[in-house]
Amino acid sequence: MPSYQHLVDQAMKHAMATGGSEEEQVTNAMDKLFVSFGLEILKKVPGRVSTEVDARLSFDKEAMVSRARRLIALYEEAGVAKERILIKLSSTWEGIQAGQELEEKHGIHCNMTLLFSFAQAVACAEARVTLISPFVGRILDWYKENTDQKNYEPHEDPGVVSVTKIYNYYKKFNYATVVMGASFRNTGEVKALAGCDLLTISPGLLGELSQDHSAVRCSLTPQGAKDCDLEKVHLDEKSFRWLHNEDRMAVEKLSDGIRKFAADAIKLEAMIKERMFNVKNGK
Repeated sequence: MPSYQHLVDQAMKHAMATGGSEEEQVTNAMDKLFVSFGLEILKKVPGRVSTEVDARLSFDKEAMVSRARRLIALYEEAGVAKERILIKLSSTWEGIQAGQELEEKHGIHCNMTLLFSFAQAVACAEARVTLISPFVGRILDWYKENTDQKNYEPHEDPGVVSVTKIYNYYKKFNYATVVMGASFRNTGEVKALAGCDLLTISPGLLGELSQDHSAVRCSLTPQGAKDCDLEKVHLDEKSFRWLHNEDRMAVEKLSDGIRKFAADAIKLEAMIKERMFNVKNGK
């Protein structure tokens, strides 16, 4: 989009000035571009913005930690404190451990994304990350594609059921990690999760909700969570991998999400590389 090309140009100039190999310059340009867009968003919102670490690093804890710290350094160079940034990481075992290290050792807040299983949610809570983003709509998509049932009432929606269980578990056992439901397909899902810590809702669904004047019951409450019959579990790496592996939907959606996020990164990387080195070579 023409209105954002100045950000791309700035990112390329930054990378060229930093130097290094072509690969390093492209990586630096992408990091700078992500931060530049984050800075634009932060001009318009009073809260926080999420900036994601390259999904291709989803199984490399050390690389995720290093990239996250670099992104935060770029924000701080621009005068934005790390308290306003959530570093978005894939909810692989390695991603969750990276989140724990970033939170505990560096005071960097993390948003764990591509979260589909209860195992992922438990591991994130035990890692004491700031926030998780369970994908309500993508869970529903999988069930529609892989089962005979194509329609669900809001409170029976598999994505709603998943987030409700996670919320209740966190509140029952006093975990500080925030549950932010994401990826909604309809307003019924949104209303069925009324009371959740946070929700990210698309402009289209917000528009529909603004015209909906029906009464909404608060479905999720801390007291309701205390009364539920969930039992506390502890997950080390082996038990996490087994429990997650037992959830076919979660395994497939996590791997699919990583592949799609990585494909987007590759596409952007190619565009930046072509522009950078065409410009640099005077073409």
